[in-house]
Amino acid sequence: MGKLYFRYGAMNSGKSTSLMQVAHNYEERGMKVVIIKPGTDKKGGNTLVSRLGVVRKVDFMIDSQDNIFQCVKECINKGRKIDCILADEVQFFKKHHIDELFKIAVILDIPVICYGLRTDFMMNGFEGSERLLLLAHSVEEMKTICTCGRKAILNGRKINGKYVFHGEQVAIDHVDNVEYQSLCGQCYYKLLEKDNENA
Repeated sequence: MGKLYFRYGAMNSGKSTSLMQVAHNYEERGMKVVIIKPGTDKKGGNTLVSRLGVVRKVDFMIDSQDNIFQCVKECINKGRKIDCILADEVQFFKKHHIDELFKIAVILDIPVICYGLRTDFMMNGFEGSERLLLLAHSVEEMKTICTCGRKAILNGRKINGKYVFHGEQVAIDHVDNVEYQSLCGQCYYKLLEKDNENA
């Protein structure tokens, strides 16, 4: 039986780079992968862009109304071989998308490896990530460090270089002067306290 995997980590933990390495490993052995990402993720358009500068075209951009299970089933019916599905930025997927990925793993017997964030910049869960934490056969943390040297588990949002703690849940990295910094809990709360003092 195929399995659904969720590999999560704070910003800069190497998720997209790891996904592309996994794709390379499969292809080096003559196997076929399908790479998907949500249409919400405007960074790089129809490509994955890692912070190391590696770029790769995705096979499918998934919009909110799309059915991933049907999309994959149609590909198989047309004779396309699929050995693994790799999904990036899964936090932006809807609950039904995660259910469809689970169904691909258990019904179509294709392993599905998902990469994404667990929480947003306000420490709230994303719809896709919350569903994955409930359904994934395997959950693995990808680690990175805060600027202080501690393990980073949170994501700080900066707009025009200033940390912010309120706003829309979705704002894409390096679009409209938005950037993210991986933070440990201690540094996150220090910055939050400073923001509250200046409010």
